[in-house]
Amino acid sequence: MNTEIIERLPGLMDFTQEQVEILRPHLEEVHFQAGEKIFNQGDPATYLYFVAEGEVSILFNPEDGPVITVAAVGTGDIFGWSSTLGSQLYTSGAVCTEAGSFLRLEGECLRGICQNNPETGILILNKLAAVIAQRLRGTHEQVVKLLHQGINHRHPTGENHE
Repeated sequence: MNTEIIERLPGLMDFTQEQVEILRPHLEEVHFQAGEKIFNQGDPATYLYFVAEGEVSILFNPEDGPVITVAAVGTGDIFGWSSTLGSQLYTSGAVCTEAGSFLRLEGECLRGICQNNPETGILILNKLAAVIAQRLRGTHEQVVKLLHQGINHRHPTGENHE
């Protein structure tokens, strides 16, 4: 694994050389083309992904509605965090929208790193917590916008006619 690609990722820039060396053997570089599914909602949650370059849409398919794009992630972003939270399945899907290269880390492996190298694990988990918080804020805003659009679509005046 090329250490340079790891060091360029904004999500890993705060890592010491020693911490990068702890991660390096566990990271796998993968490539996806535009339109390629990385994983589907409901697939086994195996990997955490770091975007080295490219773009990915995170898609959520509610049981009672159309598929919703909940986030667009690009260079430096992280996705697939269901794999690190003990979830058996991905709660959303991911589709590559701009071809690129990605690093992936098995969720089980990350849990081992956290146990064996707590400082490195805490740094990764802090980065992950920041990403999750940002994504949840963005998802909340999108849900409110969709609800507002649905209400205005049914009742253009915004009045309730029940």
